[in-house]
Amino acid sequence: MTTPSPGVAPDQFRQLLGRFATGVTVLTTRTPPPRAEPIGMTASSVASVSLDPPLVLVSVDRRHDMHAALAAASHFVLNVLAADQEALSRRFAAEEPNRFDGVGFRPNKQGIAVLDGVLAHIECEKQAAIPAGDHTVFLGSVVGGSVTDRRPLLYYRGGYTGLHG
Repeated sequence: MTTPSPGVAPDQFRQLLGRFATGVTVLTTRTPPPRAEPIGMTASSVASVSLDPPLVLVSVDRRHDMHAALAAASHFVLNVLAADQEALSRRFAAEEPNRFDGVGFRPNKQGIAVLDGVLAHIECEKQAAIPAGDHTVFLGSVVGGSVTDRRPLLYYRGGYTGLHG
C-alpha cells in the first residue's frame, strides 16, 4: 500500500498557483551530439534567484524531451515571449517533434536558438540541477541577453493574458 504524498491535491495545487500570474518563456538548448539540434519547450516555472551572482532557475518535468537535453547541456536560453506570441507558446507546449519548423530564430554563440521577436532573451550557463518531485530545477548563471520595450505575454488562471492599460 502506498502512502499518499503530503500536501494538497493536484487540482487544488493548480487552482492555488493559477492565481499567480507568470510570464511565459520558451526554454531552448541543443540536443546532445552528434545530432546537436535545437530543442525548445514552453516554460512558466522560471524565477530570478540571485543578483550577485546573477542566477535564474527553470523547472522541467523529468518526462519531457527537454529534460534529457538540458541535463546534458552546458548552456540554455530563456526566450521571454511578447504579448502577440501566444501561438508560439502553444506551439512549444505541444507534443510535436518538429517545434522549430517555420519558426524564426538565430543561433547564439553556443548555437542555441534565440527566437525572433521576443520581449527579451536571457542566455545562461547551467550551474546546477536539483531534483524536485517530478521535476528538476536547473540553475543558470546569466551570461548575456537583450531586452525590448514590448508588452509581455502572461499566463493566469489557466489562460493567456497581457497587461492592460
